[in-house]
Amino acid sequence: MKSIFAMKRTALSFSLAAVFLCGTLLVTEAKADGQAVVQSAGNVTYVSGGVGLESLDQLSSMSRDFNLKLVFALNSGAYLSGVQVAIIDAKGKTMVDSTSDGPWFMAKLPSGSYQVIATVAGKAEKRQVTVGSTQLKTIDFRWASE
Repeated sequence: MKSIFAMKRTALSFSLAAVFLCGTLLVTEAKADGQAVVQSAGNVTYVSGGVGLESLDQLSSMSRDFNLKLVFALNSGAYLSGVQVAIIDAKGKTMVDSTSDGPWFMAKLPSGSYQVIATVAGKAEKRQVTVGSTQLKTIDFRWASE
């Protein structure tokens, strides 16, 4: 039969292990949230973010992998996130339909012409863009207010 001291020590060990495990899971989750995740829609890959310097640095280092960069801001210069993005090819096919996690949205599209529609608070801005296979083309979207 175990002594009360041994049972308390075993319970304390399990409690400490549980706290350590939970703390590790929270740290892992927080790191994953801070990382930009490349997503895909058909043969198009895209990524968004840019909230904070670390995110901007990460996206800047990834920019060579994309041929279209969209930047979202108010006329005042304040950056925007949560922008609805639709990219439509010349045949009318929607290539991307997503919400930006930050002021930068980058996509790797097949060479060609596209219509880009960015929408904030029901206010849509449209741009025509032609992209090549490698050079990054940057398009700014500005809104008077949210």
